[in-house]
Amino acid sequence: MTIALPVPATALLLRPWQSDDLPALLAAHRDPVLRRRLAAPLTGDAEARRWLDAQATGWARATRFSFAVVADDRSPLGHVVVKVGSGGTAEVGYWTAAHARGRGIASRAVDTLSQWALDVQDMVALTRLDLIHAVDNHPSCRVAVRCGYVLHELLPASPPAFPTEGHRHVRG
Repeated sequence: MTIALPVPATALLLRPWQSDDLPALLAAHRDPVLRRRLAAPLTGDAEARRWLDAQATGWARATRFSFAVVADDRSPLGHVVVKVGSGGTAEVGYWTAAHARGRGIASRAVDTLSQWALDVQDMVALTRLDLIHAVDNHPSCRVAVRCGYVLHELLPASPPAFPTEGHRHVRG
């Protein structure tokens, strides 16, 4: 399954992660900014392979729809995911590689994925998407707002995975 994104500047595509993406995945996870924001950054080949396997398993079980955000050369610039919860809800997550930030890639990818997730009723019926980020992650807050997510609540810190307070934005 691939999803084409609108083409304002750079053509982008969302496609499932592939084993060939391992070097780009590890390179992205070496970025200190990304490592600080992720609950479980990847540190080595074995860990990255397990992560790629988990993405494929999520697709097979219709519990996690994970996409690499790629440009024309098919190299990953980022990641977007819908993690299916219960009662028609899911959580949207994403990251952008350091070299691709500041170009609107995250907003375009999150908006496209959100529309897709709410429209694809044949795989799983979703009525609400949550986007959660740390309170001090202002770029993620801007992405959420640009993509039509409304601030729903302030979440308390929950160390060690979530050491700071967070925002839950909702789109339905």
